[in-house]
Amino acid sequence: MSAFAPLLAVVVVSLIAAYQRAGLLLWTIAAAVALAAGAWLAGSSWLAWGLPLLVLALIALPLNLADFRRRTFSAPLLAVFQKAMPQLSDTEQIALEAGTVGFEGELFSGKPDWSKLLAQPKPELSVEEQAFLDGPVEELCAMVNDWQISHELADLPPEIWDFLKKKKFFGLVIPKEHGGLGFSALAHSAVLQKLAGLSITLASNVAVPNSLGPGELLVQYGTPEQKDYYLPRLADGREVPCFALTGPYAGSDATAIPDIGILCKGPWNGANVLGVRLTFDKRYITLAPIATLIGLAFRMYDPEHLLGDKEDLGITLALLPRDTQGLDIGRRHLPLNTPFQNGPVRGRDIFVPLAQLIGGPDMAGHGWRMLIECLSVGRAVSLPSHTTGGSRAAVAATGAYARIRKQFGIAIGRFEGVEEALARIAGNAYAISALTLAAAAAVDRGEKPAVPSAIAKYHATERAREIAKDAMDVHGGKGVILGPRNWLGRGWQAAPIAITVEGANIMTRSFMIFGQGAIRCHPYVLKEMQALRIADRREQLKTFDAALFGHVGFAISNAVRSLVLGLTFAKIGRVPGDAYTRRYYRKLNRYAAALALVADTTMLVLGGRLKFKEKLSARLGDVLSNLYIASAMLKRFEDQGRPVADQPLLAWAFHDSTYRMQEALDGVLRNFPLRPVAWLLRALVFPLGRHEAPPSDRLGHRVAALITTPNEARDRLIGQIYLTPNANNPVGRMQVLLKDVIAAEPVERKFLKIVKSGALKAYDYDGQLAQAVSTGALSQAECDLLAHVRAAAFEFISVDDFDSAELAAGKRARPALR
Repeated sequence: MSAFAPLLAVVVVSLIAAYQRAGLLLWTIAAAVALAAGAWLAGSSWLAWGLPLLVLALIALPLNLADFRRRTFSAPLLAVFQKAMPQLSDTEQIALEAGTVGFEGELFSGKPDWSKLLAQPKPELSVEEQAFLDGPVEELCAMVNDWQISHELADLPPEIWDFLKKKKFFGLVIPKEHGGLGFSALAHSAVLQKLAGLSITLASNVAVPNSLGPGELLVQYGTPEQKDYYLPRLADGREVPCFALTGPYAGSDATAIPDIGILCKGPWNGANVLGVRLTFDKRYITLAPIATLIGLAFRMYDPEHLLGDKEDLGITLALLPRDTQGLDIGRRHLPLNTPFQNGPVRGRDIFVPLAQLIGGPDMAGHGWRMLIECLSVGRAVSLPSHTTGGSRAAVAATGAYARIRKQFGIAIGRFEGVEEALARIAGNAYAISALTLAAAAAVDRGEKPAVPSAIAKYHATERAREIAKDAMDVHGGKGVILGPRNWLGRGWQAAPIAITVEGANIMTRSFMIFGQGAIRCHPYVLKEMQALRIADRREQLKTFDAALFGHVGFAISNAVRSLVLGLTFAKIGRVPGDAYTRRYYRKLNRYAAALALVADTTMLVLGGRLKFKEKLSARLGDVLSNLYIASAMLKRFEDQGRPVADQPLLAWAFHDSTYRMQEALDGVLRNFPLRPVAWLLRALVFPLGRHEAPPSDRLGHRVAALITTPNEARDRLIGQIYLTPNANNPVGRMQVLLKDVIAAEPVERKFLKIVKSGALKAYDYDGQLAQAVSTGALSQAECDLLAHVRAAAFEFISVDDFDSAELAAGKRARPALR
């Protein structure tokens, strides 16, 4: 046994060094000391441990001699890497390098530094922003009749359009110096959430001018002249913007747009100027039917080399006033009975001067980078806020309805099947509201969150669709019958819209989240790729060597950390939090290490083929996404002061996320093409098997109870939506009734016992109540409470009906192929 003691000491020290991410030199020193100490403690002679020490020296010393290591190891590997590395297109290169990396990089590191997350400032609205929500946004919500908007007018009424312009709803993010409100992304998100909880059509019309479009692009890239002229007009509504990107032949693959602009000279305002002659065909363009300023993406060509030697300049962005000669703004699309303004835009041989290029001639050909960076900002706020607002409203409406609606003498929320749906509604809403908050906060910190915005767009919209489905199931027939009394149906109809726009969700999950995240968030891969582009050979080798050996140590560390945390069920490790949340941070440490290990191995084994293994990429993206979502939930929980009342919501959403991570990793390993590698990875990632489980029934019961009863946790969850109990807001009025419904429940049980006893001779409800009072079985106050609740509840369980003539279309549609 004494002969193995030195070797055992080296192994133990090496494992500790790898777990703690010690550097190569420190590991070498620690291993040598451990070897000598192990031999001395075992009483071995110097001959017994001298040979192992020599072997260690022969291995470690060359690795610590930088110049020798580079010539001997890194140079040959650099040559192999150059051959194996798939050739990236310019658009792929731009997409990879655009944006910034935030805390998602820590998650991908396999050893998150939680202090960086918790040091981020708590997202808070300014006094001015809160006043806008309490003032103009409340006023606007009081004006909204969504049935009128979605069915009768198929548009916002004129007074709402006027109000939006007057109060600068289209200038939320335009800086104050250019006439806008200059609000934060957090305020932008809060406004959209409040509007979306009431009317998807209204929220969509407000969102577009404040997200990807001429306004955001001009703020970021416009020339001083463009900013001074257009931004004040956009802020006060004199100009209504839209942005035309998608066409019949280029949807999610926006880089393949066939729309062209040929550089040439042409007439403009009586002069012969240098410009572009545009031909394009766009569709699905929100606000196009009423837009006065059209942003356009096209591929620009310079066949006469008027700007330089390059002929294909690349994607370029331009501004077209509505009165531009030859511009054809077509009829309206109707997106699933959600009639926000949307339609096609076309043009043939339209000439505009180079001054109309966003950013001027210097930005010709830079449109793809401009779009990627602005899209990451807009996508982080717009769609997540829409779906979060709708999801919060679904919690408020479904929780109250499940308590108000009675079947078999009890509230339907008491049935376990309904409880299960209620728990999913609440847990998913808790998760995506934290995700939306995190994405908006990242924008406000100055980040351009390419990966988090893709995570937020995909998971917020997907989970919101699940929430809408569950809410429809709970409401039953009430949710199916459209009409002024239906607060749910339009949201259900609109759910696929959010899934589809700004990058279809299938593509976002399969390509973008992990495709960008694996390189952007990885601490070494992008550095290795960038090293290939360094012209100076010496500097190239030096940079590649540093990245390569950092990468090797990173991979070894993640393998060790994954194994150790798997064997200990993530019970060890120094983490922040309190006695309740420390286990959550440790569990995320485990799955961060597992993701880093599996992702690294996948990229090493598959190389360029990983681009075509979309299912594997999607599952790895699911792990990264749920790590980010769980981190966002913990950050918000800490910012809110660790409210005890929210613990069931946090627990449900967290267990759901960890179960999703486990299943995604298992899916990768089950389908990994090289089976021996998959077996080794499984031994490291799941050394004792898979033990995560979905949220339990008991936990689901607690969560369902939270959203069917007034309490502080429920108030936080449904915050930021319009709950004023006005005539136009049945969801707000339900919240007021909920307290009376709960107060009436013991009286209802008492009354039902009296009815079942046969003591009452009347057959109708009112007669039975009167008899119960006359016989002294109920007090007058109890009778009044039951009568009040029954009459008030009838409004919310009622549905609409129509005369056949009311449902007939006013005009027969004339189909046009576009």
